[in-house]
Amino acid sequence: MLEEIKKTAAFVRTRTEDFAPEVGIILGTGLGDFADKIDARFIIEYKDVPGFPVSTVEGHKGRMIFGEIEGRRVVAMQGRFHYYEGYTMQQVTFPVRVMQQIGIKYLFVSNASGGINPSFRVGDLMVITDHINLMPNPLIGPNMAQLGPRFPDMHNCYDKSLIAAATKIAEEESIKLQYGVYVGGTGPTFETQAEYRYFKAIGGDAAGMSTVPEVIVARHMSIPVFGVSVITNCGLSDEVGDHEDVQRQGKKAGVRMELLFRRMIKNL
Repeated sequence: MLEEIKKTAAFVRTRTEDFAPEVGIILGTGLGDFADKIDARFIIEYKDVPGFPVSTVEGHKGRMIFGEIEGRRVVAMQGRFHYYEGYTMQQVTFPVRVMQQIGIKYLFVSNASGGINPSFRVGDLMVITDHINLMPNPLIGPNMAQLGPRFPDMHNCYDKSLIAAATKIAEEESIKLQYGVYVGGTGPTFETQAEYRYFKAIGGDAAGMSTVPEVIVARHMSIPVFGVSVITNCGLSDEVGDHEDVQRQGKKAGVRMELLFRRMIKNL
């Protein structure tokens, strides 16, 4: 696996003329428009990248964008891969490994999620303070010691200094932030109300089908992580889950998330 990661990283470096990003950004469902705000230097379609799966989910364009935001070099994944698409956890997290090899020092992740906390409303931005993993762990199998330890510590998965920076920026820009624990499940079904009640009982504030594997792998490699969930539906209500509405709500909230990410990246 390590050789495949290095091979893909070498391909990316060649295609981008050794462009070395400082920040990796993973954009979730409905949040891909953020990538259009990047001063792009290079764009690579996933289908052209050796070892990359292809994103099959509507709302995930499936390309890597290399460029600058506020003078800082970034690489953004416009769409991600999910376990429910039939990929292995190693395939789902492969891009994070590659981004580390080409130089990222921070990882920003975003997703659309169902609200569990009764104080949350559709359209809220929730800063992820911790997670509960209900998916297979992507580190199962032989450990790549060159990248990280066999038993990585998962305390403070979501970097406290980055959360503090986000809080300060949100106050300055009058952006309302929620804070909470993200529950990562396999999908692709939206959760039952009984499952939402269970997630609430075990300490969850929002639930989704992504993010956690990528964060685990990033922390395995000691990369600081900042994460945001866009609350696109309220799971404990009687409303029916709808992927199209998830995309619509994601696009609306994406404007505020873009401002937050831009300011944070500028201040790194």
